[in-house]
Amino acid sequence: MPTLPQLYEEDIAVINRALDQLIRSTEASVALVIDKGGFLISHRGESGSIDTTSLAALAAGSFAATQTIASIVNEPNFSSLYQQGEQFSLLVSNIDDYALLAVVFRAGLSVGAVKYYAASTIRAVGAQHLVASQRTPEGGLDLSMLNMADTSGLFQRRTA
Repeated sequence: MPTLPQLYEEDIAVINRALDQLIRSTEASVALVIDKGGFLISHRGESGSIDTTSLAALAAGSFAATQTIASIVNEPNFSSLYQQGEQFSLLVSNIDDYALLAVVFRAGLSVGAVKYYAASTIRAVGAQHLVASQRTPEGGLDLSMLNMADTSGLFQRRTA
């Protein structure tokens, strides 16, 4: 799996603006950008009692399982996963080689509308990942190697 490009504060700001726009457009509860390994990159909205860290890990695992199902049924790729609930629904969509977009929204909202607005969010986040990967083409960030006790320098520009 390709490694996530090193993201700086300005990258996260662009991603957060895209997520904020998605929340405003769809009235979704929360939107998350997730590394395909299951690590939460960013989230926006009112998560309330939602454990976004666990949701990120489980959504990534669910999406990976869906990709395996796609190969079993001779489909090269399923680009999204939709789970409908009585109160809330979840849409998980592929962004690029690095990340997924997960959107939690009220079950009464149209999944079609959420998918429609998610498309521009996916383009914006993917474009920012491209900017980040071109900035440091020699390497990315393997979040599985992250020191969970000290993440203070993770999204900061390194000097020297």
